[in-house]
Order: sequence, then C-alpha cells, then structure tokens
Amino acid sequence: MPKIEVYSTAVCPYCVAAKNLLKAKGLAWEEVRVDTDPAQRDLMLQRSGGRRTVPQIFVNNHHVGGYDDLVAADRSGKLTALLGEMA
Repeated sequence: MPKIEVYSTAVCPYCVAAKNLLKAKGLAWEEVRVDTDPAQRDLMLQRSGGRRTVPQIFVNNHHVGGYDDLVAADRSGKLTALLGEMA
C-alpha cells in the first residue's frame, strides 16, 4: 500500500479537492493538520523545500507538491509511477 501524506488545514478548498481526487482513485492517505500543530507546519516547510501553502502532498516520501501538482502528476502518469514505488 502506498504511503500518502496530505498536509492541510481545516478551511482549504484545495485540500478538499486533493483528498477528493485521491478518494476517487480509491486511495487512502494520512492527513496532517498544520493549523493545529506548529511542529507539523515546520516539518512540512522542511520537507517541501519551504513551500508554505497547503496542501503539500507526499507519495512514498516523494514530494508531489500542491493540488495543481497532484492533478498534473495524475494526468502525466507520474502519480501512477509514484504509487507503484514502495517507501
């Protein structure tokens, strides 16, 4: 099973859209709320190369990026390749 992490906040339409895309593909993910845990926000910044926006999505510890990046990876086939890699 691929490991998918979605760094998000409570009020974020792009986070909802990203989770809906993953759900439509039948995938499970771990949601990491950065609005309730400053330590998780710091970790997200470190892992994403300083990106402050949410969502920040990781598949098998590979940084995919935000919602637009997730959609682009899905359309290009990169997401399928990442899902095939085990962490």
